Amino acid sequence: MKASLHGDRIYHVLTTAFAAAVPLLLLLIAISIGLAAWPALSLAGLSFITASEWDVAAGQFGAAPAIYGTLVSSAIALVLATPLALGVSIFLSEIAPKWLRQPVGFLVDLLAAIPSVVYGLWGIFVLIPLMRDPVGPFLRETLGLAKTPMFSGPNYGYSMLAAGVILAIMILPFISAVTREVLLAVPRSQREAALALGATRWEMIRDAVLPFARSGIIGGIILGLGRALGETMAVTMLIGNRPEISASLFAPGYTMASLIANEFSEATSDMHLSALMAVGAVLFVVTLIVNAIARWLVWRVTKGAR
Repeated sequence: MKASLHGDRIYHVLTTAFAAAVPLLLLLIAISIGLAAWPALSLAGLSFITASEWDVAAGQFGAAPAIYGTLVSSAIALVLATPLALGVSIFLSEIAPKWLRQPVGFLVDLLAAIPSVVYGLWGIFVLIPLMRDPVGPFLRETLGLAKTPMFSGPNYGYSMLAAGVILAIMILPFISAVTREVLLAVPRSQREAALALGATRWEMIRDAVLPFARSGIIGGIILGLGRALGETMAVTMLIGNRPEISASLFAPGYTMASLIANEFSEATSDMHLSALMAVGAVLFVVTLIVNAIARWLVWRVTKGAR
């Protein structure tokens, strides 16, 4: 009996220590990044976020182009991935026969297992040529969007639009997986009640299932946003890596992650390193907030279904 109590005590201590290690590690990461970023942030102040000039030789570090590129490419990814992920999730959870659900779901989830560098290589050899022709001419000439600022300027292929498209493919399985779980968490009685009132299958999905799962679906979308914000390799290979702010989606750009990946190994001065760590701090805070909101929204739905 004493040995059993002793074993329980050891088990309790170990599991508590492991659980406490996660927030402690997160805190240590935040402190280390903050301390490394402090020289650049204290020198530049708020202008570090608002300034658009990134000139290492002149000692000017403005992260606005990288922040802008991160937000724009992630927004493009959400616009493209959300409808597709929602459609796939509804099909797999509500419409597809049982024999089809598992293989299709496996193929969608398999997209998440592909390394980002493979996506980047595919983007260079397949997506970039498609962006030059026929996507560019189609948007400008066929749809008549050439005079709009969003599609103006030269089209080199390497652009924020290309980065957004590759990000959409990469976050699709994450949004789809969360959305499927949320839809499956909707009580069966919710569906049966709608059908008993004479609703068609589509009306049941639209009026009974989707409203119940709305918060969880939004959480899945925000979780995909968090994934898009921090993606590095594929975006670095496709976005063009030019620190400028342009209204055109065909223009090259920068993201916070690609800026760090490109310059960290070449940063020799302490201020340059501190500026890159400050960019990392901004990215850390943004992704932490986004993922926390997403987890909370998904938790609300799954808790209500229990």
